[in-house]
Amino acid sequence: MSFYLAIVGTKDNAVYDLEFGTYRQGGDGRPKFSADMKQLCPFIVHSSLDIVEEMQWNTNVMHLKVIDKFYNYLISSYMTAGNIKFLLLHETRADDVIRQFFVDLYDLYVKTLMSPFYSVDQPITSAVFDQRVKMLAKKYL
Repeated sequence: MSFYLAIVGTKDNAVYDLEFGTYRQGGDGRPKFSADMKQLCPFIVHSSLDIVEEMQWNTNVMHLKVIDKFYNYLISSYMTAGNIKFLLLHETRADDVIRQFFVDLYDLYVKTLMSPFYSVDQPITSAVFDQRVKMLAKKYL
């Protein structure tokens, strides 16, 4: 099973993205997307931003669950208090696990945001952040 994570800023700019696979059921953590799907992942995720922006005004929860579907892939979303969007492209429905992944990712993002060397909407290039996101993915997905 493969996943594509995107963190999108307040100006709909890409802040962070990561492709990874599952560690469950004997997985090795490597994404199994086809070559065509690898190119489509950012497009699919960013095309669902309109749905996220519509839903954000109709609800007061941060975890919007599954917001869109593309063939066999689902897109889950999480809105932060600062209007940063976490989007996850995945194959199977696991709302509770994905919600917990997003909550821990939000905690990690807030810690990154508290750094004086980082500002909102700036791309995250930290190797430590990348490593911790991969650890969260291993833990939950």
